[in-house]
This record gives sequence, structure tokens and C-alpha cells, in this order.
Amino acid sequence: MNRREFIVNSAAMGAVSAMGAPLFTSCVHHEKSVTRPLQKYILPKQSTGGYFESNFGIDEDVVRRVLRAATSLGGDFADIYFQHKISDFIGFEDGQVNRAYAQVDLGAGIRVLKGEQTGFAFTEELTPNALIKAAQTAASIASSAPVKPADHFHGVEIPSLYAKKPVWINVSPKDKIAVASHVGKKMMTLDPAIIKASTWFGDSDEAVLIANTEGVWVEDIRPMTILYANCAAQKDGRIESNGFSRSARRGVEMYTGDFMDEIAKQAVERTLLLFEATVPPAGEMPVVLAPATSGILLHEAMGHGFEADFNRKEISIFSSMMNKSIAADFVTIVDTALTPEARGAVNVDDEGCPGQSTTLVENGRLVSYLHDRISAKYYNVEQTGNGRRESFRSIPMPRMRVTTMENGPHHPDEIIQSVKKGLYAVDFANGEVAIGAGDYSFYVKTGYLIENGKLTAPVKDVNLIGNGPDSLKKITMVGNNKSIDWGTWTCGKDGQSVPVGLGLPTVKVSAITVGGVNS
Repeated sequence: MNRREFIVNSAAMGAVSAMGAPLFTSCVHHEKSVTRPLQKYILPKQSTGGYFESNFGIDEDVVRRVLRAATSLGGDFADIYFQHKISDFIGFEDGQVNRAYAQVDLGAGIRVLKGEQTGFAFTEELTPNALIKAAQTAASIASSAPVKPADHFHGVEIPSLYAKKPVWINVSPKDKIAVASHVGKKMMTLDPAIIKASTWFGDSDEAVLIANTEGVWVEDIRPMTILYANCAAQKDGRIESNGFSRSARRGVEMYTGDFMDEIAKQAVERTLLLFEATVPPAGEMPVVLAPATSGILLHEAMGHGFEADFNRKEISIFSSMMNKSIAADFVTIVDTALTPEARGAVNVDDEGCPGQSTTLVENGRLVSYLHDRISAKYYNVEQTGNGRRESFRSIPMPRMRVTTMENGPHHPDEIIQSVKKGLYAVDFANGEVAIGAGDYSFYVKTGYLIENGKLTAPVKDVNLIGNGPDSLKKITMVGNNKSIDWGTWTCGKDGQSVPVGLGLPTVKVSAITVGGVNS
């Protein structure tokens, strides 16, 4: 795998780009959807039988019959992933809301495992006949005596990280339009240099049910909302643009007046700062990564190398480094599902494994990979709850959730003061990473020069070029101010996109190649 699809700082970037937002390398949205006018959705009343039984008649008898069909040719294991997702998107541009659409996705994916081989089929029709036909297709991976699934299903104890019921279905279109309109109009009032403002608001309620031949039965309701604000400003014949976004597994209560005003303010301030920014000199120098958003470098240049499928296939440079020191003893890296309401939080992964926290690097030593069911069996370890998929049309694979570096022993001011000449990187846009070698190139949208231990001139149009494992070894200071970035991060891998989170304290890397003037 020579090139990685870079993480995208928007869940709906294709539409945002059309509205004049900065161009990011976007993930392809694979979900098949039904487009229709924006409206209010009302689902039948829930019952003790659960979401899919009360709404679609999917009870234990139906699932048991489907799993029997899936193992009719002798697979080692089979599971079913049901999904129902309703999403709304609203765009504001040129002083008004001028676009709105909705998506509805419904179906089930059926997977059969035989050794390391996977048989998979999906259906968009949740009738017993359609489900059994898909199961029989997935079953063709095997060719031996039938295997009997568990006689009884049992629940799975999972955390409660967000609302347990749909939160967006009964929010009126008027209230959603008000959010997009408020932020867009607010940006236009904050500075006379602003010549264009656009926003992109989205929300979704997603229900999933995972059941398997070992008797696991677990449902999860997953809310999500995003708001992306972008503006363009003009001064002395120059035009600059920038944006700011927020996302969480929350409802409409998130959008208070102060919250929306802060999003507009951040977008405008980041745009106006670019008029003061210059392109720094090129060369290798110390780079201080600002807290929160700089976690993108951790996620991309290092995090993907910890995913177990890349290591099982010996693609990752970390495949031979388990239990070895790969960083200073004050470096600890964690991937967690347990940050309440975070974009990357999951009560349960897409294989039915409860949400949990996984320490990857502990005091500088690599102690775990991120596992799904297949890799956990290969390494003879417990699953880590990282089996994730884009939709019922996709198979699960090891994916990150919320990936952070834990606090270290240094004060942020101490870190900056330790640099005589270097770069302070604040906001990243796009880039690329080679998973195998870990080589990366990242575009820094916003940053500052560090001169004699102080932040001085703002900079822009900067590339950071380096190697993930090498940069990990060159981390010489880690701050005590870890912060999670609540932006609209979406990660692409093997054609699948999933929502993720990331974070970082202030971190000093002793040397990274900075591509600036004369680079």
C-alpha cells in the first residue's frame, strides 16, 4: 500500500467543497441513499423487543434462521450487521439556505469466516427470504458439514456514551435551518473584509444490531451532528479562505447561541490571520505540535501503523516491534472508544465487541495493536473493539476511534521556550502517508515561527515531510495539556470512511523537514 487516503476534516466535504470551502482530499461516500425533500421523520414506538424488532420485525427467530443458512456449508463463524440510518444535510451560502437533502440507508450485511477467509453478502431488503439468500451467498466460502449456531442469544454489557434513542428524528427542519443560517450570517458581520460565508450542517440517527453464531445480540443507537463553517476575505486585492468545524454524538442542545457564535468567530479569525502569514524558510528544524488538531499527525503517520491487519500482513513498519521501545519513556499513546459523545466514540464496535480503551504505546514501549476479530485470533489475544465498517455493505476491519497521546511531564511554555528556531504547527489540511515505511507529507494551513523561545510571525503554505516511526523517536518533550479535537474528522481506509477523533498535548519533535521558501 504505497499511498494512504488522508483523513478528511469534514463528514460532508464533497458538498462543502462545492460551496467554496478549502479543498481537502476527500473520502468517497459509498452509501447508497434515497434523496427526498427535507421532512420530519417519525418511527413507530419502540418496544421491549428492540429497535429492529419493533420497526422491521427482526426477531430472534429470523436471525437464528439466517445464521443457520450462513453456516450451512461449515463456516467457523458468522455474524449479521443490521443498519438503519437517517441523515439530513443543510447548506447555507450567498446569504441564505440554498440546499437541503436527506439520506436513508437500510440493510444488513452477513459475514462468514472460514480460517482467514471471509465470505460476505449484503441486502437492502430486510425480509427473511432476502436475508437467507444473502446468508447462503456468504456461506459459499466454506464447503464442509453444517455448523450449528448457539441455541440462545445473550445481551452484551456496553457503555452508555451518548443518547440511547434517536435524537434528531423529531427536530424540525426549521430548527436545523436556523443553525446553518445563524453561523453563516454571523460570519458576515464579524469583519468588513469577509466577502463570502458558507456553512454545512448535518445530523443523523443510526441504529445497528449485531448478532452472531456465538449468541451475541447487541443493539446501539448512534447520533451524530456536524457543522462546518467556511469564509473568504479580501484585502488589498488578495483573497484568503479558511474554516472551522465541530462534530459530536449529540442532539440539537449542542447548538447554543454562544457555541454557534464561537464557530463563526474561529472561522473568521483563522481566515484573517492568513493575511499576516508568510511562508517560512525551508529545511530541517524542530517542530512543536499544538494541542488537539495536531493529533492528525499522530493518527495518520503513526496510528495506522498500529492497526493489526497491516501488521499481520507485515505491511507496517511496526510489525516486528511488539514489546520494543519505540519512543521516549514519557510517550504513551491510547486509542479509546470511551470519550463521551465524541465523534469517534462507540458503545460497541461493528463486530459486537463492547467499547473500550486500548493502550498502544506505554512509557515508550509498543504493547498492543488495534484488533478486530480476525487479527485477534491470529495473534491469540483479546479483541480491542476496533472492528469498524462504513455501512452494512462493508466488512469490518481494524480502525481507530479516538486516538491520543497522553499527558507528559513538560509545561507547554517550557516546550516553546526550548526552541531557538523552529515551527509551531496549529492547523492541518491534507497530506499523504505510506503505511509500510511510514513516510508522510502534511500540509500546515496555520502555524507560527518560533524564534528564541517565543511565537512570532504567523506562517502558511507549509509542508511537513518526515517518517512516522522516526518522528516518534524524535519526540523530546510532551506537554501536560492534552486536548481532544472536536472537528469533523473522517478517516478513509480501503475505500471505507468512518468518523474518528484525535487529540494531543503540546509535543516537540526535535527535527522534521519543513517545506517552505525555496523548498
